[in-house]
Amino acid sequence: MELNSVKEADVLVVGAGPTGLALACDLTRRGVSVRVVDKADGLFPGSRGKGIQPRTMEVFDDLGVVDAVLAAGGPAPVGLAWQDGERAGEHDMFHRAEATDAEPYGEPWLLPQWRTQEILLARLRELGADVDFGHEVTDLAQDPDGVTVHLATGTTVRARYAVAADGGRSTVRTALGIGMDGESVDPAPMLVADIRVRAAALDRDNWHLFGGGGGGGFVAICPLPGTADFQLVAQFTEGSPDTSPDGVRGLVAARTHLAAADVTEVRWSSDFRPRAAMAGRFREGRVFLAGDAAHIHSPAGGQGLNTSVQDAYNLGWKLGQVLRHGAPESLLDTYEQERLPVAEQVLGLSTRIHRGEQERGKETRQLGLGYRGGPLSCGGAGTLEAGDRAPDGPLPGGGRLFDLLRGPHFTLLAVDTDAELPPLDGAQVHIHRIDAYEPYGKGLFLIRPDGCIGWAGADATGLVTYLGRVTRC
Repeated sequence: MELNSVKEADVLVVGAGPTGLALACDLTRRGVSVRVVDKADGLFPGSRGKGIQPRTMEVFDDLGVVDAVLAAGGPAPVGLAWQDGERAGEHDMFHRAEATDAEPYGEPWLLPQWRTQEILLARLRELGADVDFGHEVTDLAQDPDGVTVHLATGTTVRARYAVAADGGRSTVRTALGIGMDGESVDPAPMLVADIRVRAAALDRDNWHLFGGGGGGGFVAICPLPGTADFQLVAQFTEGSPDTSPDGVRGLVAARTHLAAADVTEVRWSSDFRPRAAMAGRFREGRVFLAGDAAHIHSPAGGQGLNTSVQDAYNLGWKLGQVLRHGAPESLLDTYEQERLPVAEQVLGLSTRIHRGEQERGKETRQLGLGYRGGPLSCGGAGTLEAGDRAPDGPLPGGGRLFDLLRGPHFTLLAVDTDAELPPLDGAQVHIHRIDAYEPYGKGLFLIRPDGCIGWAGADATGLVTYLGRVTRC
């Protein structure tokens, strides 16, 4: 045990799931000192959040992990319905979209959550930071200058800010006294498990779907790309899930044409009851809530992990600006102001999809989510408004717009304009002039470090004033 030792950091991140790891990567590359703690002895072992939406792929592109994600995962297979042991027809459960110049990632990418976390942890270590596993938070206190957190190991961590990324049962959120308001999305409990299946019993080319039978609801068995595993999801309209290996095998035998012996291994299993809930606020003083600690989704539509990673992406650059670049602390107020409405919107989408009231359409790709009308959105030009996602596109000399945006800086794009620009020394703004490009139209576009347009205009009027809100200028 680390008795009576005191550690210091700019930011303490509690939780080493996708949210905490993505945030830690973003902060570390900004030169912010980060300490990540997690009460578990290692990374979460299951596949739970397996769908990576196109917008999150863009986040991973910026964080430097998209190549690893692409190499480890694969596209979502087409659904195949089974009836009485016979193939009853295919059904594609997702909106398929071809990649375009403006949207380089067209469709969801399947990757088990444990693999996503491995990739993010490897990137964090590459950047020079790590996770302290087996370090449970036992107490937390704030004062005007920082946060003091006590761990079960006997360590005390002193940080300027702390972020609760410790899941739906967040210890930190509970300690802050922030409640979660929500509803049960479905009265039927569910089971999720990672299993291996005898090769001759089930192919890996489809997402296998079985209707209610054997006294229960639907069963879905999805091959997990890059692994030998399948993810099993089962609804229970009667009784409760038995998560033991024998219970999982018995479920498969009762509700599909497979025999219990066809399940050669049960690698991980868990039960849950689908809920939609959101914290009443995402900030308490110097402590922020992110990911499942702030909002809990039904797994339908693959929105939870993605919304969580994008919480981290929104918060990371703002903490970096305040801690390293002299931005006013009021910038941190915009985290809740921007992310709470998005979480509320996505929660509604997930719930409607779960209840069969909406298909897994274009909205699930999350490319249309933005901050129009938000506290950091000012102006418009061409075909875009402040708050919109900044489109990608080819550059005349080779490369892509995303190559210009990648990194912790702001980017000012002067598109098809010779508008004069004011001096921007010390503002962490990279300036690029490009030829006409239809998704942008014509004008000046200040792109935030999270890939959204913060300010736009036909000329530079108001640009310096805007930068004064987000950086030292």
